[in-house]
Amino acid sequence: MKRWILVSCLVLGCSTVAWGQDAAPQAKPVKVPDQETLNKQFAESLSGSKLVGRFTVFGKEDEPAAQEEYTIASVSKLKEGDFWLFKARIKYGDKDVTLPLPLEVKWAGDTPVITLTDFTIPGMGTFSARVVIYRDNYAGWWQHGEHGGHLYGKVEKLKPDAANEK
Repeated sequence: MKRWILVSCLVLGCSTVAWGQDAAPQAKPVKVPDQETLNKQFAESLSGSKLVGRFTVFGKEDEPAAQEEYTIASVSKLKEGDFWLFKARIKYGDKDVTLPLPLEVKWAGDTPVITLTDFTIPGMGTFSARVVIYRDNYAGWWQHGEHGGHLYGKVEKLKPDAANEK
């Protein structure tokens, strides 16, 4: 009798494991477009857009995240390496400037990551950051001198000519 219960449990357990494996959804391979297509999609998605979101400051996690806004008139691939020219308006604290910024963009599959490492923005200071853009969202990490934190928000398309307003 004990042997029959043990065998039944083993059979039931093995069939449950096998059934669970068959029932589990299988990951479908994602076809990543070629780099030229990715570059075109990236330029089109950010040109004439506004990144609207919030940023946190490490050590001040109990405080509400502050608002941030970056208006991007255009983004275009430069000939050298992984650099892109961002023509952007940056509103940060009491600063509000519009500048051309040559920024490095690395790719994680089909996902662009804007990278700054000790990058000096005239009139604002030196920054390091990693910002991931995916669909109409952005998120990342920033550092400015002794301060740093996280940032996140939405990428919103602007109405025509709104990217050039100040």
